[in-house]
Amino acid sequence: MEHAREQDRSQETGEYRDSDVAVVGMACRFPGAESVAEFWQNLKDGRETTTFFTDGELLAAGVGPDELADPGYVRAAQLLPDVESFDAGHFKVPGDEAEILDPQHRHFLECAHQALEDAGYEPSGYDGQIGVFAGAGMNTYLLHNLAERYRTASSVGHYRLMLANDKDFLATRVSYKLDLRGPSVNINTACSTSLVAVHTACLSLFAGECDMALAGAVHLRVPQTRGYVHQEGMIFSPDGHCRAFDADAAGTVIGSGVGVVVLKRLVDAVADGDTVHAVIKGSAVNNDGSAKTGYTAPSVTRQAAVIAEAQDVADCPPETIGYVEAHGTGTPLGDPIEVAALTEAFGDAGGPGSCALGSVKTNVGHLDTAAGMAGLIKTVLMLREGTLVPSLNFRAPNPDIDFAAGPFAVHTELSAWETGGRPRRAGVSSFGIGGTNAHVVLEQPVPPAPAARPRGAELLVLSARTGAALDRATGNLARYLRSAPDADLSAIAHTLAAGRAAHPHRRAAVCRDTGDGALTLAILDPEQVATHEAEEGRDTAALVLGGGVAGPATGPGAVELYRDLPEFRAAVDACATALELPAVTGPEALLTTGDGVADFVLQYALARVWESWGVTWGALIGSGPGQAVAGALAGVLTLPDALELARAHDAGESPTVPPARLAPAGLPLAVGGEARWLEPQEAADPAFWAKPPAAEADPRALEALLAEAGMLAVDAVPAGAPDTTALEALLHALGEVWTRGVAVDWQARYPAELARRVPLPTYPFERTRHWVEPPAAPAPSAGAAAPAAPAPAAPAGGATLRPRIEAADAAEQRRIIQDYVRTQVATVLGRGADDLPDLDRNLFDMDVDSLILIDITARLGTELGRPVPSSSFIEYPTIRAFTDHLVGSWHEGGEPGGDGAEGTAAPRRTSRRAAAGVRRRG
Repeated sequence: MEHAREQDRSQETGEYRDSDVAVVGMACRFPGAESVAEFWQNLKDGRETTTFFTDGELLAAGVGPDELADPGYVRAAQLLPDVESFDAGHFKVPGDEAEILDPQHRHFLECAHQALEDAGYEPSGYDGQIGVFAGAGMNTYLLHNLAERYRTASSVGHYRLMLANDKDFLATRVSYKLDLRGPSVNINTACSTSLVAVHTACLSLFAGECDMALAGAVHLRVPQTRGYVHQEGMIFSPDGHCRAFDADAAGTVIGSGVGVVVLKRLVDAVADGDTVHAVIKGSAVNNDGSAKTGYTAPSVTRQAAVIAEAQDVADCPPETIGYVEAHGTGTPLGDPIEVAALTEAFGDAGGPGSCALGSVKTNVGHLDTAAGMAGLIKTVLMLREGTLVPSLNFRAPNPDIDFAAGPFAVHTELSAWETGGRPRRAGVSSFGIGGTNAHVVLEQPVPPAPAARPRGAELLVLSARTGAALDRATGNLARYLRSAPDADLSAIAHTLAAGRAAHPHRRAAVCRDTGDGALTLAILDPEQVATHEAEEGRDTAALVLGGGVAGPATGPGAVELYRDLPEFRAAVDACATALELPAVTGPEALLTTGDGVADFVLQYALARVWESWGVTWGALIGSGPGQAVAGALAGVLTLPDALELARAHDAGESPTVPPARLAPAGLPLAVGGEARWLEPQEAADPAFWAKPPAAEADPRALEALLAEAGMLAVDAVPAGAPDTTALEALLHALGEVWTRGVAVDWQARYPAELARRVPLPTYPFERTRHWVEPPAAPAPSAGAAAPAAPAPAAPAGGATLRPRIEAADAAEQRRIIQDYVRTQVATVLGRGADDLPDLDRNLFDMDVDSLILIDITARLGTELGRPVPSSSFIEYPTIRAFTDHLVGSWHEGGEPGGDGAEGTAAPRRTSRRAAAGVRRRG
């Protein structure tokens, strides 16, 4: 307990372990939810997102009448809508490639992009290395839709189909399309893929291989509109509902989904102003090995070991963990094994009911490779929001789960997560078929840094590939701003500017607060909003400097800028030093004299502000006092000489410029009242600068000069409406420049204390259908009538053993069943009729796994015309014991040859040892 208190104090004082990893971004598409926000709402509402189909829908989708006639066919699935669509243009994927690209790759790529945007990062603007750790499920699109195309393709066609569909290319495709240069690794461990990807990403961060990592997985089932056949002993629910830990638990529902998280070392995330949603304190991965009943069976001891190891790595004792997101498949055998493993790892830490237990599979079903990502994102959201959401469909505990032995209680209601002032902590488990187990320990996010003092106004920038997408992005941001009146406007502006790619269609809006921003984006007033299509190749501008300047940035407005903008203040101070201004006179006094020197200082300081924001001048145009400013900015004149020119000209004097102090012009200059570029010898002539400055050249001639050079004219002193502040006028001018294509260094625009990143609406993809339909089913032969509706199931079709069983006594029944099972097992093992298995040999010691036994019992049930529980083999693992139990159950029921299930007693509940999957040694 003392250790736990030390951990709590560590968080309160802002001390972080080097091994702590921050979750800084998330994106997901799960059944019933196209975003993290929708997923969270569904979780809070206790919504189960299973879709139930009508026969008409299934028939129209190509499900055959014979399938629907199967009494075990369940008309349910957990769907991900619109799997056929993809924004191919956004990722520069040609249409013919997009249609053969595995939908799992498409959705994962879009989600990876969204997750980075949610974190507030645009890869080209990030100095560190970004890694990708990802996995995909079985490619059913290739099997169902592209198999015929693959069969008939050329050598090149085969190669293209391989590149578009193999799992090996999931992570590297993301790295290529998003230009991510850290490790790019595919992870595939079946159902535990997601959490193993997270674990591997954390290790890569620790090793310094990358500075940011994307981790996630995807599973898309094709076709979507299709149910499944429930078979006793398998993991699929008989009614389309998952009842994790419940007495009526009978399996789960297969589903489609994709999830991605963005991870950074916590110390870096805090230093970089990231939003931290939760902290990964530690994780672990192991495998069951062979100490279990079969390849697909789970193991209590190995699950317990991985949980304990993760807690040890996290340095988080079990009594400090208040919630566990379980693997929770809702199977009658899997749930007791999992809780037994948790109990072994936790002991009685915290006392009965002190640790809440839940499973997201009760909401969205089993998402296969993406299952752990659904559980992780759910848990991150609960930690962040301080809210426990309900685990669904729980009425009474599975009697084989000994909840009294441990601290766990299934959480069934929406409630605040109370911890008595200690950090909220949780564990997330994910166990893969084949035995790769993963567990992650998480903690609530560190408190964010206080918001910086508002700067009076901010510039919100948006861009998109098309005008329609830009309008959608504008609407999405306006809705967000309306919903978040207390949000940090500077952080929003910084995230939009530095955390998004710049596309051709651009919009920039000046606003004073979030409410003003929402209204401005709704009205799109041109006084506050600039909207343009950026001109390709235009990344520089020409600065126009003049005389008699006016606008919001003059006089008091200039003093405001001196107070608020460090770059402006530094330039004014430099002018005061060059003029040897008396110490008793504040430098800002230079801005309010109303003379030529004031015009010079203002324009010079504003030019330096523009430069500090990364705006590159391609040329300088000057008239009046602006002529001397242009000379100084071009490097021809020193700042003291340029100021002396401005002072002398304003006083009507004839200044002299020593030739030795003139330097070659670093930029093209158009000064002296002519719309032409100065020749080098003119710029180096002292007499030229000594002449009284000329008025501005003909505006149309200047416009033609700049058009020929492909440059945009930017007034050094921005104009603005009467009620516009100096900062607003300057920001509006910056928005105009950026929307027209001039490059801006947004990182320089925001000092470190303002460079926070916050989650905002992500890019509005313009997704269109890219799909190859599967080959049409063969038409029925002439004269063959297609059934109009599913035919009823035959009551006992193929029940060839049934007459013999009904005519036999108990001893003969045993012999018949024994012979049948021995023959089936021998066939599976590749043995002949003269090498049948021994009646008293443990089948699991003969490498017969649970899936084989499920198949054998299913066939036996068909032969008998009655169901045979496959779970009987776990409790009775020899052929003799199984047969004695089966026949004995018939006679105990009073109907040794009776019909239906009534005469088939359910098997006894499995023993704890058998459920643990421990191999019994003969």
